[in-house]
Parts: sequence; C-alpha cells; structure tokens
Amino acid sequence: MPFVSTNGIRLSYQRAGRGEPVLLIMGSGAAGRVWTLHQTPALHRAGYETIVVDNRGIAPSDVPPGDYALADLVADTRGLVEALGIGPCRLVGTSMGSMIAQELALESPELVRSAVLIATRARSDAARRALAAADRVLRESGVRLPDAYRAARTVVEMLSPATLNDEAAIGGWLEVFEMSGGDDVAPGQQTVEPTGDRREALRGVTVPCRAIAFADDLVCPPHLVAEVADAIPDCDLVEIPGCGHLGNLERPDAVNTAIVEFFAKN
Repeated sequence: MPFVSTNGIRLSYQRAGRGEPVLLIMGSGAAGRVWTLHQTPALHRAGYETIVVDNRGIAPSDVPPGDYALADLVADTRGLVEALGIGPCRLVGTSMGSMIAQELALESPELVRSAVLIATRARSDAARRALAAADRVLRESGVRLPDAYRAARTVVEMLSPATLNDEAAIGGWLEVFEMSGGDDVAPGQQTVEPTGDRREALRGVTVPCRAIAFADDLVCPPHLVAEVADAIPDCDLVEIPGCGHLGNLERPDAVNTAIVEFFAKN
C-alpha cells in the first residue's frame, strides 16, 4: 500500500484502472476499500482511473490522537491531490467524505473538475444534533456496548426498511456490523461536522456538482442533501428510493449509474 505525506501525517491510498482520475472519499469510520466493492469496478468499466484513500484515523493511514475537525481532513485531501499530481480531478464522496469534497471544491477549485456528493449535508438539524450529542455522551462515559447490540442499532440507523424486512439479507448485514469494531474505529472522526451552517458559503462553489440523496437515510436525510443542491449553483439532485445511509452498498447499480452519467457530461 503506497503512502503520501501530507499535512503532517501519512495517508495510504490505492490507484487502479486507466483514464482520467476519480478520487473517492469515504465516510466516517470506514476504509477506502469499501468503494472497491461496487463503485470502482463501475468507474473502471466507464474508462476512469480510481484513487481510494484511507482518511486520517483509518489504519494504515496515520491515526493521530484526539478529535479531528473537518478542516483537517480537507487539508489532508488537498495535499493528497497535490502530491499525486491528479488535479483537477473528479471527486466522489459519501457522508463525511462528501463534506470534505464540497469544502475542497469551494477552497481549491483548481484541483477539482467536478464532484458527486452522496448523502451530504451543509449543517446539522435538531434531530441530527441530538443524535451526535447522545453519541458523544456515550463515548465520554467509557461504556462499551455489546457488539450484538451495536450491530442491531447500526442496521436500523443505516439501512432502509426494504433491507431490514428482508430476512434473507439482514443476517449478513448484522454479521458485518458485529465484526466491524464500532466505536473503536476512528474515534477522532466521530466529531467531524460542518462548522455551523455552510449553505451560504457553498454558494461560492464554481465546479459542477451532483448531490445524491437516499430516500430512507436517517443520518443525512433527503431534505439536508437538497439544501446542499440548492446552495451550490447548478448542482442537480438525484434521490434514490429504497435505501438508507449506505445506499452505495444497498443499491449500488443506481448509485453507479448516477455517478457515471454525471461524469460523462462533466
């Protein structure tokens, strides 16, 4: 696994395929290799090179102690693009990764050709603030939830009713989440949030963007994704039914189509 030194840390990354470069930025607590299940094969078939990165906090990238800010990860990503010499490149981000992508597009448009923002947001509303505060209290208490309980809670939060009600599928999802490590994975990423309300700032984004919302997403619900699409000039919005926050895994074909279609025009 190659590394790039940027912003005082080392980031691991993987390049594959041939063609114009697409950098894929994962969400909180997840490794870059998650993209390789569905998204990078589709991009390779469409004629693109892909670069997936493990954000700070995800080994084998460096895992600095303490809490991280969104600005830290934006600076990390900027340094990666510059070090690899791939700018201006296309970006695909999901959740936290989308917040990184939209801030990078705002601050360094010369490095970004276009961006797909999956399950993104420009702010936290009351419900999301309450959930984040509750998670913070739990972490600070030192209580460790049993893996089976954490897995059950995670599937309810992250997946759609269509998947939850599929008895043939849900067992596999529960097993994956039970083995995933939970709150022990990238604890510094768990505090990464937009700094206040970024809607007005995002009006300054000048690169083409597409926002993708998932109809059953409880973490970044469609109304928050729509706010980003409304704020960024000429950003279109695609809403995909039948999936929750992990729509890129629940409905990968629909997500891949939305990505490839957009990049073909931008």
